[in-house]
Amino acid sequence: MKNKKQLKKKKFEVTKNDTIESVLQQMRSEGYMPVRRIEKPVFKETENGIEVSHQEIVFEGKLID
Repeated sequence: MKNKKQLKKKKFEVTKNDTIESVLQQMRSEGYMPVRRIEKPVFKETENGIEVSHQEIVFEGKLID
């Protein structure tokens, strides 16, 4: 029996220093399977107006039974 109860769903964010593959590997090592990929643009204000700075990528993982 596990001492720490794992959540059935958990979100994993791809940060600036991560790669998508490293986040997927982390999910597998924690016992999660990716079920959804969410991408959102992050905007920044510049002299020319509002521009896209980068994409924020979040994976939603489901606990593997």
